[in-house]
Amino acid sequence: MGRRQKGRNVHGILLLDKPLGVGSNAVLQRLKRLYRARKAGHTGSLDRQASGLLPICFGEATKLSGFLLDADKRYEAVLHLGVKTNTGDTEGEVIQERAVPALSRHDVEQVLETFRGEIEQIPPMHSALKIKGQRLYKLAHQGLVVERKARPVTIKELKLTEMSENRVGIEVFCSKGTYIRTLGEDIGDALGCGAHLAALRRTASGPFAAEQMVTLAALEQPAEEGMEALDKLLLPMDTALPGWPDVNLSDDMAYYLRQGQAILVPHAPTRGWVRIYAGKACFLGVGEVQADGKIAPRKLLATN
Repeated sequence: MGRRQKGRNVHGILLLDKPLGVGSNAVLQRLKRLYRARKAGHTGSLDRQASGLLPICFGEATKLSGFLLDADKRYEAVLHLGVKTNTGDTEGEVIQERAVPALSRHDVEQVLETFRGEIEQIPPMHSALKIKGQRLYKLAHQGLVVERKARPVTIKELKLTEMSENRVGIEVFCSKGTYIRTLGEDIGDALGCGAHLAALRRTASGPFAAEQMVTLAALEQPAEEGMEALDKLLLPMDTALPGWPDVNLSDDMAYYLRQGQAILVPHAPTRGWVRIYAGKACFLGVGEVQADGKIAPRKLLATN
């Protein structure tokens, strides 16, 4: 027999404001213990030196984490011009120093314009990307450098937010898979002096924004009050997919869908993904409309 998992069956999404100096997985394990949760996962890691929005999925919400991983993200970043490091951020060793040319705001705006839209990035060695089954950062810690292929990403918005002699602040709205460290390094090279990431904060992920975040410190008092107080901080699972159309099923329809069968629902959307409910309150999961018009279950939640 398999080992029985310990912990509570708790389901929902917590929007954590991850602090600086701690890794995403370390924070995840801390919250899992705090909630005494049987199952939890995050939806896209933030580096130790980055802060901000880190959605944590508990229980059945982990089945929806892939949709949040694929979502667009928004960041605030500060670039330190004239200094390059081997990691692209403040944790690395300085590998190059160059004089920063006299740059006007117009000069920087012209460079930023070249990075808007679809671009290609080479993933940094200090990243969690796997090549041949190994994390790049683990290879980098061994002093190894391997060839990485450039990957397309989309920079939907890129705004200049501050500027001084050797610092440039930017706000980035981008597609999944965008490395802000790499973007910062590439902008620095285009400015003729190099750069590294001095600060990074994620302010939005998919449908979630910074205003909804909860800090670790704010979680401590509810923890003293008990699990019920902590659970009240969790968002419903269907909030991860706010733009999806809803499909409401009768009891009979819900029964067959739970058996894994595709079902025909009157007046349902004719294509794409849908959120599925039994009645209007019980969220069953997500499905996809097939070519024959039937809705096939794709991710069903075992909470009822």
